[in-house]
Amino acid sequence: MPSEPTSVTDLEARWGPLTEDRLTRDLTVVQRRHGHRFSSDDMVTAYVACRRAPHARRVLDLGCGLGSVLLHLAWSLPDATLVGVEAQAVSFALLTENVRRNQLGARVAIHHGDLRDPARVFTPGEFDLVTGTPPYFPPDTAVDALDEQRAYARIEYRGGLPDYVATGAVAMSATGSLVLCGDARAEDRLREAAATAGLHVVARTAIVAHAPKPPLFAVWTLARAAEPFVADELVLRDANHAITDDARALKRFSGFG
Repeated sequence: MPSEPTSVTDLEARWGPLTEDRLTRDLTVVQRRHGHRFSSDDMVTAYVACRRAPHARRVLDLGCGLGSVLLHLAWSLPDATLVGVEAQAVSFALLTENVRRNQLGARVAIHHGDLRDPARVFTPGEFDLVTGTPPYFPPDTAVDALDEQRAYARIEYRGGLPDYVATGAVAMSATGSLVLCGDARAEDRLREAAATAGLHVVARTAIVAHAPKPPLFAVWTLARAAEPFVADELVLRDANHAITDDARALKRFSGFG
């Protein structure tokens, strides 16, 4: 068995070329040119989370990959301390480098481990904001990516939506919020997991990449106490292919434009 990559040099030798890309006005991330890369679902997850909990002081990001949501939240919530958990070796090595490059180690703690085994990472009930972008598809319901990193980000090989909900419920404080991104068609499954964990789905933001097509994905907010359900929609391009005010708001959220 090959050894796990432990540095950017190891990563590039084993997984191919890397790029360094701007995440926000002030942060960059190293990511594989031909691997899993951050995208609009990460940005929208951070956006919804910050609208929900703009004064969060303790933040946990589950399955944080190369760190796009975690680092964006660190930038957007400068008074917060944050924890990230990631199991996949290649993603964790990139995450480690991204925390280092952006000089966030004083506020961001990262753990290489399985989010389904939370006892080694945090004390129950300590976070007022928990986020996650679970893989979208259960096994045998979608075609595998040829690349291992992409496959694990796409398919629920190591925990899926119910696991993120269950661990988020343990991590949340009494008044905390859990913000999760997923396939827009997965709401029934999410609500079932929420009920099992003793949580309530209190909001849904559906993301339309190009009107009038149906939503591509959704970001849900869960809480311990019931609230009136709020549903809204972000449209990124209109029927005339033009960039929308929603898309411009997302850019401003990241410090662009």
